[in-house]
Amino acid sequence: MNIYKSIIGLFVATTLFVACDSALDLEPQGNQQAATIDSLEDYQGLWAKLYAGLLVGGQGGGDGNADIQGIDGGFSNYSRLYWKLQELSTDEAIIAWNDGTIKDLHWQTWTPGNEFIAAMFARITYQVTLCNSFLRLSTDAELDANGIPQADRAAIRAFRNEARFLRAYSYYHGMDLFGTMPFTTEATAADGSELPAYRSRAELFAFIESELLAIENDMPAPTATQYGRVGQGAVWMTLSKLYLNAEVYTGTPRYDDVITFTNKVIAGGYIINTSIPYRNSFLADNDSNGAQSEFIWTGNYDGARTQTFGGTTFLSHAPVGGDMNAADYGLDSGWGGIRTTPQFVELFPGEENSLDGRENFFTADQNKSIADVGRFKDGYAVVKFQNVTSTGTPGVNLTFVSTDFPIYRLADAYLMYAEATLRGAAGGNAGTALGYINTLRNRAYGNATGNITAGQLNLDFILDERARELHWEGHRRQDLIRFNQFTSNGVWEWKGNVQSGTTTAPFRNLYPIPNTELRLNSNLIQNPGY
Repeated sequence: MNIYKSIIGLFVATTLFVACDSALDLEPQGNQQAATIDSLEDYQGLWAKLYAGLLVGGQGGGDGNADIQGIDGGFSNYSRLYWKLQELSTDEAIIAWNDGTIKDLHWQTWTPGNEFIAAMFARITYQVTLCNSFLRLSTDAELDANGIPQADRAAIRAFRNEARFLRAYSYYHGMDLFGTMPFTTEATAADGSELPAYRSRAELFAFIESELLAIENDMPAPTATQYGRVGQGAVWMTLSKLYLNAEVYTGTPRYDDVITFTNKVIAGGYIINTSIPYRNSFLADNDSNGAQSEFIWTGNYDGARTQTFGGTTFLSHAPVGGDMNAADYGLDSGWGGIRTTPQFVELFPGEENSLDGRENFFTADQNKSIADVGRFKDGYAVVKFQNVTSTGTPGVNLTFVSTDFPIYRLADAYLMYAEATLRGAAGGNAGTALGYINTLRNRAYGNATGNITAGQLNLDFILDERARELHWEGHRRQDLIRFNQFTSNGVWEWKGNVQSGTTTAPFRNLYPIPNTELRLNSNLIQNPGY
């Protein structure tokens, strides 16, 4: 059931948000509060905002009346900010624009004053605040006080489990990007009278893990999860990602646990549909064209309801420019911003002429090498996300895109299983891993010509295959760090603000705690190197 295409409308119809006073320019708008909370519908509205906060930048169906201040509402979108920090800092993406300090992300020259980094930090803490507020307002005591009938309480308990997941999910992002975060729960003073406590990366890891394990058996099974809502599959995927990167986060590898939880995902009923092309997963009808059988959790976009300049609207418009015809991609215009580097292009055998169907470069009158970062025609364009259906019909709105974003999909579970097996995980089977990889390559090539042998399956191959399969889906920075290729190793064009690329200092494996946050909370400690 695709009812969560309408989740924003539910939020708009039933909630309001009260802004808190702040002397800071960049600060969350405030605590969540409904005008009245005396029905299931009121709680549905509050719960819907927990999802909406990941999709849109503001208080309605788009980016207006922005949740955080001090940055353009469209720029402040959670999914857009997260994508920039995970992708623009790598070989997969580079941007032509001169918005503030945005070029510093690819150059890896950012400082604690970078407004995009600050906005991401603020957005994460805002999401945590919303989740805490919902959990505070939905205790049994609050339900009693608000006269909520017993018949409605099972639905609200389910909302509470989702709120716990979404809070853990945002803490996971904070831990991955910043290492440390201010830590609050529903037990923290709601009036903000206490400065949030500092939590180390290891402490955040332990909290995230414990929360996910605590709710695992209370979440809907994969076959019972409504499209766009989180269930057991999203819990298992987040745990798998947590354990895959555990050595980075805590110093202790957890590859055996990766096998445990990817096995749960793989047995969950999700399917790689090899009868349809790879591109179907990133089109305006990807909720119904056969690609949806692979999706574990999606960010749902609808051009009529989620009118945001983040998400797939950003990922569809920003890579279109130069000689590209915007109408070919279901758009009214291209924004002439994002391209990729030659090093990413070279991951595909035959490059722009590759038989690999995951190659999606636009090259007409585009230079492979980037002499001028600000010139869109320097660098190949990537046309992965498109606002057209699998039959070629444009989305319902040519400005705001209707393509859902696959936050988690089965291909990633296959790749994580294979990597953990290669890293020596107990319970991993090399033959099974090879079969999973060749399933992905069979879809990519349309037949078995792309299949590899056991001798070709090694960790270097996995890193490159993750880029080919998952590029622009928000994984690359994390992958490069895990493989020690993000800073002191690994070179691509314009890394280090040098055209040929150069290595950078290892402290940049973490982003800095923003200056705005350090001024706000004396409990926070700046990351080393900044």
